[in-house]
Amino acid sequence: MLDVEEVIEKLSELSYEEALAYWIASEREEAEFYRKLAERARNLGLPEELVETFLKLSRDSERHAEELTGQFKEAFGREPSAEIPPLEVLPVLDKFERADQLRDILEAAMESELIAMRAYRALAEKVGDERLRELYLRLSEVERGHYEALKKEYERLGD
Repeated sequence: MLDVEEVIEKLSELSYEEALAYWIASEREEAEFYRKLAERARNLGLPEELVETFLKLSRDSERHAEELTGQFKEAFGREPSAEIPPLEVLPVLDKFERADQLRDILEAAMESELIAMRAYRALAEKVGDERLRELYLRLSEVERGHYEALKKEYERLGD
C-alpha cells in the first residue's frame, strides 16, 4: 500500500489524461465507500440524517464520476483507467461494527478528506500544466465539500 507522499509523487508525474482517469476512479471508489457507510449506519440504527449524509456523498461522487467519464470519452475516445490508488478512501469500514464507533469513523473519514484536499492543493502548486492545476484545485474543493458534510455530522453528535 502506498503512503500519501508516494501517491502525491506519482500523481505529480501524470498527464492531464491520466490525472482525469485517476479522478474518475477515485470518485467511483468514494461513492462505493460512502454507500457502504450508509448501509452500515442504517443497520446499526443510527440517525437517518447521518445515513442520508453518507448517501448524498455517495450520489455526489457517482455523479462526478459519470460527468467526468463523459468528458474523458469525448476528449480521448476511450474508457478511463487508472493505476494509482485513491487518496481519500480509507480501510475503516470493517472497523465500523458498533454505533459507539461512529465518532472514530467520522474522524477517520474527515481526516482522509483533509489529507486528500491538502494533497490536491499541493499538487496544484507543483504542476506546470495549467489544465492539471485547475483539475487538482477542483479536486481539492470537492474533498473540502465532503469534509464539511462529515464535520457537520460529527458536530451533530455533540461531545
